[in-house]
Amino acid sequence: MRMTAAACAVATALCAAPVMAQGAGQGTAQGQGTISDGVVRIGVLTDISSWGRDNAGPGSVEAVKMALEEFGPTVAGSRIDLLVADHQEKPDLALEIAREWLDNGKVDAIVDVQNSAIAIAVHNLVREKNKVVLLTAPGSSTITDRICSPNTVHFTYDTYALAKVAGSEIVKGGGKSWFFVTADYAFGHQLQQDATRFVQEAGGTVKGSVRHPTGTFDFSSFLLQAQASQADVVAFANAGADTDTALKQANEFGLTEGGQRMAALLMFITDVHAVGLKGAQGAYMVTASYWNMTPETRAWSKRFHERTRTMPTMIQSGGYSAVMHYLKAVKATGSDDAQAVMAEMRRTPIDDIFVKNATLRADGRVVRDMYLARVKKPEESKEPWDYLEIVKTVKGEDAYRPVSESQCPLLKG
Repeated sequence: MRMTAAACAVATALCAAPVMAQGAGQGTAQGQGTISDGVVRIGVLTDISSWGRDNAGPGSVEAVKMALEEFGPTVAGSRIDLLVADHQEKPDLALEIAREWLDNGKVDAIVDVQNSAIAIAVHNLVREKNKVVLLTAPGSSTITDRICSPNTVHFTYDTYALAKVAGSEIVKGGGKSWFFVTADYAFGHQLQQDATRFVQEAGGTVKGSVRHPTGTFDFSSFLLQAQASQADVVAFANAGADTDTALKQANEFGLTEGGQRMAALLMFITDVHAVGLKGAQGAYMVTASYWNMTPETRAWSKRFHERTRTMPTMIQSGGYSAVMHYLKAVKATGSDDAQAVMAEMRRTPIDDIFVKNATLRADGRVVRDMYLARVKKPEESKEPWDYLEIVKTVKGEDAYRPVSESQCPLLKG
């Protein structure tokens, strides 16, 4: 595969070849007429080297590899190739890699695509090129709303579901008054706005909010305002290192000890690991999956841990599930044609180790159960990575944006 200098510089394996090829040859007679060029190519476009690598990154790559190993060496008589590239959280670079893959690399589907700004750009490009994108990492609910596409699967979570599950269920559990500590950019503003709506609809109130710059190391002034508000819930409408730092310092300032509940509106199990149970204990978070929910999720996650030394985030398990669903659709149709495969994915319920009886809507939204979780106290944890207690299961139809609220023209037919 020919790659530009910039894309080649960030590929995680040989620039002229796929990272992993399964099977051999250019496809059997069965696949030659239906699979374009006799190969199904999947590209994992993720953050390998920047701030988002722990939540997706190398773990996402391993999860997709596990899906390919489980599925088998071929699909519809043709081999499966996997390519990987590091977008470094740079939208221009990500778009260049994606364009190269689609124009010259004959990639059929792109997976992961961490960072909503990057995801929206790739989402638009994939629609233009009539390929498939499996968005397992980004959160923006806009992707399946006003800019929806027939070529996109938004698989794991979105900001609407995070805000609704946290806002509604924590209020129902007694957290009636809220104070927001919000990252001062579009993602944080939207998350606070959405959560405020659902808090109020559930009968709660918002006592105030404060905005912070991203990457700050000192949350003291923001946390003192939250503490002085005497709100039942201090909600962090931020992500990544900002959430980790805010939680650590909230514990140091005694907010949890003083009776206030912490709610991290976007947090992953790797964030809990980074903060530690002492700093994160009692915090609420919303997740699409958890490694220790069933014997099946536990067994798969232990295999994942053997390869990565971590337990999977919902992004990483989402990559496994999305690729499995995609390959099942390719097998069922005997084709890698984007619209044929998308139609089959919409027709077929999603059932695997991590996702049960979910559906893919015409707007690209996978409607799946979501979980409100609470971070355990150190003494409650029975083994490494035993971090979460699932407090509430929220059915997909209750978690995600209903069709009646959607601006997606694909749902208006």
